[in-house]
Amino acid sequence: MEWFDQALFGFYPYVALAVLAIGSVLRFDREQYTWRTGSSQLLRRKQLVWGSVLFHLGVLAIFAGHFVGLLTPLWVWDTLGVSHGAKQMLAIVAGGLAGAMCLVGGLLLLHRRLFDPRIRANSSFGDTAILVLLMAQLSLGLATIPISLEHRDGEEMVKFMNWAQSIFTFRAGAADFIADAHWIFKAHITLGLTIFLVFPFTRLVHMLSAPVWYLNRRGWQIVRSKRLTGRSAP
Repeated sequence: MEWFDQALFGFYPYVALAVLAIGSVLRFDREQYTWRTGSSQLLRRKQLVWGSVLFHLGVLAIFAGHFVGLLTPLWVWDTLGVSHGAKQMLAIVAGGLAGAMCLVGGLLLLHRRLFDPRIRANSSFGDTAILVLLMAQLSLGLATIPISLEHRDGEEMVKFMNWAQSIFTFRAGAADFIADAHWIFKAHITLGLTIFLVFPFTRLVHMLSAPVWYLNRRGWQIVRSKRLTGRSAP
């Protein structure tokens, strides 16, 4: 299965990240009108508030945890005096709480989108499909916790750190670090990369928007212009 591991964890990450970067830029350049959340709040608020708050807080915590946990060099943790075992337990507890929160919120939003007739009628296939993918990814992430508890020394996590940092620094042999990892971890990574792959084609692109320019906005916004020809306006 060595060739399979190399394809999934050595080459596929670059394909997914390239599509994520190039696809997002092209969509923003060519289809800015579609660069939005497609909020359904005006249609019905039921289940929205709790679902949205839990989901978004959970997503932010999970993203921050993965980014810091996987991409921070090992020497930084060693310098700070954080052992691999302590880091592993922190990831299990904090990641578990954030994952559970996000899963509950996401299921509320998915239930609302599937079973509310007004929301379902205004939802595209992509809107529902990306939520299903995210719920599957969260479920796989939570399913890794019992396995992680069997490796409390943190050495298993070090393998994933070495893999992620090798990918982002273009070092050869990245897939070798996780060749012997449990299949649930591999499924979790593969689905995560797939979400990166489809990211530019979904409503998730709004995550890349930070409308801080609104704070310095001046003047009136022109919503519509109308040319009058041959007669005065009523």
